[in-house]
Amino acid sequence: MTDTIGVILAGGLARRMGGGDKAMREIAGRTILQRVIDRVGPQCSGLILNANGDPARFASFGLTVVPDDVPDFAGPLAGILAALDWTAQHRPETQWVVSAAADCPFLPRDLVARFHALRREEDAKLCVARSDGQTHPVIGLWSVNLRHDLRKALVEEDCRKIDRWTARHALATVDWPTRPVDPFFNANTPHDLAEAERLAALDD
Repeated sequence: MTDTIGVILAGGLARRMGGGDKAMREIAGRTILQRVIDRVGPQCSGLILNANGDPARFASFGLTVVPDDVPDFAGPLAGILAALDWTAQHRPETQWVVSAAADCPFLPRDLVARFHALRREEDAKLCVARSDGQTHPVIGLWSVNLRHDLRKALVEEDCRKIDRWTARHALATVDWPTRPVDPFFNANTPHDLAEAERLAALDD
């Protein structure tokens, strides 16, 4: 296994869920966040959580909570930057960070392995996931060496769209099947939570 730090991105405002931490909502008796931890954690050499506000609300999960240091809720790129900076400071021997959305309860168990396989094959600095023709840019593999370039894009250029920044670098895209469950299904609304309850029976 290539040394890789995982970051779960939970820094959003959850407007479509009515606010609050949507990762704390439950699906079939387990929080979405615990499901993400169970999926991503075994694939990584370390796991952190990107979230803003009081970190104590996540204490029961046992993860280091790393907030954005770019102000005004700059979006998922700010969370990715926070993870890259944390890794450079605390795990300087690690060159890769994989990011996962905190609202994706069915993430693939081969996410990190497939990302590394294709980035080696294509000599890429970044990888993102795709399913059913749709790219999921928040689910990605990022070179720690790109953190300074990302900070410049965010702070000096106000570049907040992931696709706009990744287009500047060698990018590989990995496809996953959507049967029996799309592994990148995300729970954004109360309706999505109800659908996730149904899908959990197919996936667990």
